[in-house]
Amino acid sequence: MNRTINPRFADDMMFNLVSPGPPRYRTETDKPVRYFTVVDKEGNEILGYVWACDEDDAAAWEPRQAAGPRAFAEGGIWHARLEEAKGRGLLPLQAFAELLVNAEGNRGRALPESAADAPNAATVKSLARGD
Repeated sequence: MNRTINPRFADDMMFNLVSPGPPRYRTETDKPVRYFTVVDKEGNEILGYVWACDEDDAAAWEPRQAAGPRAFAEGGIWHARLEEAKGRGLLPLQAFAELLVNAEGNRGRALPESAADAPNAATVKSLARGD
C-alpha cells in the first residue's frame, strides 16, 4: 500500500524557471583595477572609463558625469561587450585587453595609451564624477 506522507506533495507541482539574465561581472571591488579612458570620436571629450579586476571577477563602464547623456548612451556598447566577454568565459582583464584592441564604440573610442592602474573601482568612479 502506498500512502502519501504529506498530502501537499500529492498534488501536481509546477516550477517556473527564472533565468538569472546574462552573465555579468561584478560592478564593485576594493581590489586594484586596470582602467582606460573612452573619448568622443569627434571632440575628444572624455565620455567615461572601462575598468577591470580579475581578483573579484569585476569589470564595468563608468560614465563621466560631466559628459551627460552622451556618456550614458555610449556606455551601452561597452556594457554589452563586457557581458558578451563574460558569456564567453573571459576573465575581466582578458575582456579589458580585447576591448582595447577593438577600441571603437558607437560615439566614442578607447584610448589605448590611457590604460592605467587604480587602487580600486571607487577611485575610477570618483574620476568619472569629477572628484
